[in-house]
Amino acid sequence: MPEVTYLEAIRQGIWEEMERDPSVFCIGEDIGVYGGAFKVTEGFVDRFGPERIIDTPIAESAIVGAAFGASLTGMRPVAEFQFMDFIGCAFNQIVNMVAKAHFRWGAPAPLVLRGPSGGGVHGGPFHSQNPEAWFVHVPGLKVVCPATAYDAKGLIKSAIRDNNPVIFFEHKFLYRRIKEELPEGDYTVPLGKARVARAGRHVSVIAYAAMVHTALEAAATLAKEGIELEVVDLRTLLPLDREAIAATVKKTNRAIVLHEDVRTGGIAGEVAAIINEEAFDWLDAPIVRITAKDTPVPFSPPLEDWFLPKAEDVVRAARRLMAY
Repeated sequence: MPEVTYLEAIRQGIWEEMERDPSVFCIGEDIGVYGGAFKVTEGFVDRFGPERIIDTPIAESAIVGAAFGASLTGMRPVAEFQFMDFIGCAFNQIVNMVAKAHFRWGAPAPLVLRGPSGGGVHGGPFHSQNPEAWFVHVPGLKVVCPATAYDAKGLIKSAIRDNNPVIFFEHKFLYRRIKEELPEGDYTVPLGKARVARAGRHVSVIAYAAMVHTALEAAATLAKEGIELEVVDLRTLLPLDREAIAATVKKTNRAIVLHEDVRTGGIAGEVAAIINEEAFDWLDAPIVRITAKDTPVPFSPPLEDWFLPKAEDVVRAARRLMAY
């Protein structure tokens, strides 16, 4: 079977759900004839028509408001942000309306808010951010950050079928770089379940999205030295798989939490707290956080390279933990 890119996997997942369920529709800027900023919805309007592939003005709060209203009537909208940096324009709609619908009156709100996030493409401070931690703090939402093509397809299908609002972050650096063969037929990946991307016995690296591949690169380097990293891919940040986090630390006794988002207030702090609460007695060394710097994302390629976590950062931290 031919290999499928991360982007094509998401495209296939949405297409299949639209074929399966007539209540699924897409809404967003330039998603129709143009096919979306990154071409995820290319060809959709020809198959499903403008009634189900709805182009909108540049107004993120209106897009989310329309999608939310539709979800309350039993529809299953998939709303696209051209870049997740601009999700802040709909912040009030998401955190004060969408997230609280079920809590306030028991209403399901089955909508997906999806779009590209992340750096490594020299997009500058307004097209490279990782705003996932803003929403992990909000009860009522689910937050998903896939790292592989298989997971991207399986998780987008699960997100569309879920009766809760799901924010689906697609790392743009992975869109056309990550490829793999996908199984034929329908499959889903459950929300809220982490996976072990690489088994190991010396140090656990807990990561998600593009940083899973950074961790795997570091693991390949350290294996030559006899240090076996266990790489855990969180996949879903809300809810977090507390059991998987505790299990890997109890196995290796050392933990690195790795993410591309900035350090202060990032998800690494929450993961470290879970380790402290669930697996403190198994630790043989302090928990290490490896994150981006606490600055806006630089536009300059050398500065962006300095800003982002790298495999050599993980290698150095793992060596230090082994020597602790």
